[in-house]
Amino acid sequence: MARYTSCIDLHLILRDPQGRVLLGQRQNTGWADGLYGLPSGHLEDGESATTGTVREGEEETGVLIKTGNLRLVHVMHHRTDSGRMALFFEASDWSGEITNTEPDKCAGWAFHDPSQLDAQIVPYIGKALQHIASGEFYSEGGWS
Repeated sequence: MARYTSCIDLHLILRDPQGRVLLGQRQNTGWADGLYGLPSGHLEDGESATTGTVREGEEETGVLIKTGNLRLVHVMHHRTDSGRMALFFEASDWSGEITNTEPDKCAGWAFHDPSQLDAQIVPYIGKALQHIASGEFYSEGGWS
């Protein structure tokens, strides 16, 4: 039997003082275009999950985060096109101005109340945010 491998997705949660979450509307990616998602990406070979999350945050939003300011708030084992492990980190502090550094992939960043975007948010991200809000650390989805 072959050893199972999984793509690791990294998601960054940034909140404003009202507790709203930074979301961007996806465009021109070929997957979930038009829906809202978190700053995110894939873990690269040779980097830790916190280092990858910091890298993705800077690449997509321009903000600088110290790895020590990240807290793992949810783990989701889900199946989309393949088995994936999604790690959701929340940043307690960051510096810099939030900017849309990838306008070819994102229509723009804004803070939203995720409960108001049910049909407009990437489904598994919406579910993860619901789990986080209810204090659930682990979830699964998309498996038969």
